[in-house]
Parts: sequence; C-alpha cells; structure tokens
Amino acid sequence: MSVQAYILIQSEIGSSEAVVLATRAVPGVVEAFEVTGPYDVIVRCSADSVDDLGKFIVGAIQKVPGITRTLTCPVVNI
Repeated sequence: MSVQAYILIQSEIGSSEAVVLATRAVPGVVEAFEVTGPYDVIVRCSADSVDDLGKFIVGAIQKVPGITRTLTCPVVNI
C-alpha cells in the first residue's frame, strides 16, 4: 500500500515557478502547483512506505534549488 502526502513549500522570492518545474520532474511527485498564501508551492507525492516518504523528502525534494522550507502533510484514512 502506498503512502501519499502533500508537501507545502516555501521558496526564495521569485523562484516558485522554477521550483514547480523542478519538483514535477522528480520521480514520485504526482502533481505540483504554485499557490498563494504562506506557502508558494504545493506538491502531492507518493511513496511505498513512510520510511521511503521521509527519504524522498530529504533526499529529493529538499535538494531542489530555491526551496527554503517544507511542511509535509501525510494523507490518512480515518
């Protein structure tokens, strides 16, 4: 069973479009959009496990140039 999450991203001023394009190219990213509000980009991603999700965020998403902060919101079924 896969794990899905929304990643809320703050980026450097003027870099949100580049962040969206770069994150869309990362395997595991389902979709990415520029948004308004306290965050600049929202990414929906999928991983095989919670551990893989953590590795994905630290190893791929947080390395995208222009990202200054992330907040991960795992999808749950209640």
